[in-house]
Parts: sequence; structure tokens; C-alpha cells
Amino acid sequence: MAVLQKIREFFISLPVEPETIIPAPETSYEIRLLTDKHLKEVWKLNQRCFKNGENYPRHTISYLLSEPNTLSYRAVTPLEELAGFVFVTLAQDGAAHITTIGVAPEHRRRGLARKMLAHSEKALRKRAVNTIFLEVRAGNVSAQNLYTKLDFSIVQTLSKYYSNGEDGYLMVKSLT
Repeated sequence: MAVLQKIREFFISLPVEPETIIPAPETSYEIRLLTDKHLKEVWKLNQRCFKNGENYPRHTISYLLSEPNTLSYRAVTPLEELAGFVFVTLAQDGAAHITTIGVAPEHRRRGLARKMLAHSEKALRKRAVNTIFLEVRAGNVSAQNLYTKLDFSIVQTLSKYYSNGEDGYLMVKSLT
């Protein structure tokens, strides 16, 4: 049975039961590289951040961690607790795609997504990337507001983009 469970974890994202969120104590955060040695930990956090089948399966996260054209960072507390992650895929044309960004529910509303995005943008500028794009749910107004404050603009509606039929928005930011 353990083998079957491992196979399921490799190919599908398992649904996660609702959890009670207790805000973490106030702390500081540091942005560090996210590597394949963090696979299990980031995959588990991904499951908590994105429920109902909208999270990435373990093999996709493993691929992103090993892909040379993907930058990956993690936000950690002084106790080394993983509080957030971001994956940014570099394109050949001087653009980059924020593939996914997630913050642990107990660490939200503390500027972590903003901090991880700023760190990513700094790394992208060093690589002469001039444009960043991402997709966001039409119903995720708080994320849209954050991205707008960070100078992203909605450039296209993506009809029925998500697996539940919800529309998405394509947002773009110039780094020049």
C-alpha cells in the first residue's frame, strides 16, 4: 500500500482537509534559494496554499526545482520554518513568468509575497529580463490588488482558465 500511496503522490495532488489557521507569532523572514532538497517541504506547503486541485503535483514541483531556467526562492523564519515560496520561469525572449507564489496561511498579510517578488525582480534585472507576467484568478481580488500596487497591469482576461471554470487575468509588468 505504501508504494501505491507514493505513486499517487507523484502523479496527483491529493485534496487537503480544511485546517484551522492560527497566525504565527510575529517574526522576521529571510529570502533564500529553494532547492531540490526542499522538495517535500515545499510540496506540502503548496498543498496548503492552493486547495481544491489548483496546486501543483509533486512531480511538477520537482521539475521546476531541477529546471535550469527556473529561479526558485523560499521565505524562512529564523527557526528555518518555510513560510513561503516563489517559482519564476525564464523565457528566451527576455521575459519571465511567475509560475507560482505561495505563503503559508499562518504567515499571510505580512508582506511576504511582496518581499519574495522584490527579491525575484532584483534577480531578473541582473539577468536582463525586461518583462514579468503572471496569471491570477478573477476572484482573487487581494492578489490582484497586491500585483497592481507592484505595477502589474491586467492585459487580458483568460476565459475559464482554472479547472473549476473560473476566469483568470493575465498581468504584466515592465522591468525597464
